[in-house]
Amino acid sequence: MAFLGLPGGSEWILILLVVLILFGPTQIPKLAKMLGKSKRALEDGLADKGDDDADSSGEAKAEAKVDDGDKE
Repeated sequence: MAFLGLPGGSEWILILLVVLILFGPTQIPKLAKMLGKSKRALEDGLADKGDDDADSSGEAKAEAKVDDGDKE
């Protein structure tokens, strides 16, 4: 994977050391928790979006039936 420019083993260690120095050992668990909450919220939002699309199409069909009944 070196041809793609992705970091190898020693580069990851250096990156982790820089993150540890920048944020400190007390902030890293907070950052990880925040990232986990963000990921969970994104997944929930994507799942709810799929449910909303199905509900809205069902509501549109129900409204069309009501409108057809008024014309008679």
